[in-house]
Amino acid sequence: MQSEIVLQSAKSSLDINLYNMFNFHSLVHAVAEAFSFFKDMGGLLGIFLSLVAITSLLPMYTVGGTTRSYEFNIELQNVTRLCHTKSMVTVNGKFPGPRIVAREGDRLLIKVTNHVSSNITIHWHGIRQLRSGWADGPAYITQCPIQTGQSYVYNYTVIGQRGTLFWHAHISWLRASVYGPLIILPKLNVPYPFTKPYKEVPIIFGEWFNTDPEAIISQATQTGGGPNVSDAYTFNGLPGPLYNCSAKDTFKLKVKTGKTYLLRLINAALNDELFFRIANHTLTVVEADAIYVKPFNTETLILAPGQTTNVLLKTKSKFPGANFLRSARPYVTGQGTFDNSTVAGILEYESPVPMKNLPLFTPTLPSLNDTSFVSKFSNRLRSLANSKFPANVPQKINKHLFFTVGLGTAPCAQNRTCQGPNGTRFAASINNVSFVQPSVALLQSHFFNKSKGVYSPYFPINPLHWFNYTGTPPNNTFVSNGTKLMVLPFNTSVELVMQDTSILGAESHPLHLHGFNFFVVGQGFGNYDPKKDPKYFNLVDPIERNTVVCLLVDGLLYDF
Repeated sequence: MQSEIVLQSAKSSLDINLYNMFNFHSLVHAVAEAFSFFKDMGGLLGIFLSLVAITSLLPMYTVGGTTRSYEFNIELQNVTRLCHTKSMVTVNGKFPGPRIVAREGDRLLIKVTNHVSSNITIHWHGIRQLRSGWADGPAYITQCPIQTGQSYVYNYTVIGQRGTLFWHAHISWLRASVYGPLIILPKLNVPYPFTKPYKEVPIIFGEWFNTDPEAIISQATQTGGGPNVSDAYTFNGLPGPLYNCSAKDTFKLKVKTGKTYLLRLINAALNDELFFRIANHTLTVVEADAIYVKPFNTETLILAPGQTTNVLLKTKSKFPGANFLRSARPYVTGQGTFDNSTVAGILEYESPVPMKNLPLFTPTLPSLNDTSFVSKFSNRLRSLANSKFPANVPQKINKHLFFTVGLGTAPCAQNRTCQGPNGTRFAASINNVSFVQPSVALLQSHFFNKSKGVYSPYFPINPLHWFNYTGTPPNNTFVSNGTKLMVLPFNTSVELVMQDTSILGAESHPLHLHGFNFFVVGQGFGNYDPKKDPKYFNLVDPIERNTVVCLLVDGLLYDF
């Protein structure tokens, strides 16, 4: 069984960055931003992805939209959940942060002022940064972070996009609390390619930590072990009634009978893929990662960190005399620890007369390791691929890349105790290169032609050592370290095959491409076969995304 899709930007702790420069003559592909801890970067046994970059088919810059201005004040705010009160980093004192709304073609000016002791950057996850790479936000990749007391104005235009995306901090683990929805409406008088909803509701999945997430990731980085997990998942910042001391912190969605609601689902959790379901209701999937898809019905969805999905909820024609739980819990494939809990919200129907003690229906979610469901759901996602919303899949490839993605080890520093295998530190890598963060932004050094000593432009297009990626791993699990990029000429079409390895176990993990989209044209088990597998690529209507997941699926995964 084969499946094909188009991928674009993948986000979580591994970011593969493709940025279009201001001079528009070149693209810097900053690869292997991989953190050296297990939870944030595992591999998935026997999975490979092939991504095809479509820099040649990017829409041209257009004018005519509205300029919309926002102000973000990064500040500390006391927030209480699960009977724990803590001071946490927020935007404008809100958790989650404020909603940004624009239309296709609009220009956004967002002034970010930092009032906390930590450096900060903001990433506009999924926005195509066409000639605006400086506005993308990853710290030390496209910009140096905003220091305490300083401000920075993000300036970009929404070109050829409409749908649901989100924004979040992009330095360390500040994104645990600094995030919010980014909603792009169609141009005026342009309808949706589906039933016009009665109401639109953003639902953003997140996490709550009783302790400071910055301290958690700092400890994991020092010890080389997996970071401690969250204490709860959240819907719009609220854990819901299934957690202790949390009944009052429940997101309730009140609906009318016989109406169609558009639910804008966003997974802003740090690492965990999440199943989602509403008891006794069917959802119609109409969009993924701000790309319209061929509609299909489902009772359950799966979203990886960084992914968004729009669904239509058609409410019951008559008052049902009951309330319904909306629930989400993780999908898990790795051996590491994870937050094995369930967030819940309540779907309430407006009653013609006041009613109390209504029965509450609970949804049945897939098992924690239900790879079969995940595979089948992923295979159902297809681009609309019609005249208004074509799937411009590259038919001619200029650059072929093969990346092995996996988990290795690094030596423990002197006089330290590490928690990885045999006293080492876990380290993620691509083609055995583990990313070393520079002290100067990569885009800045490239633009001013001062990259010497900042990065090497010779990231390997293939692994240096070939082996059976799904069989017995090599004895030497140490990774190399470096700040290496791949520089691509403008108009390059790229096919990227991502092959998971079994070196230190398998784990499903999201990957995000900054600044562009990609098509996922195939996915599957085992070692990628360049002679047999391409004949199964979907080059007609593959899904176009910005975030993809290495899944245990029966097929091939390719992109953009």
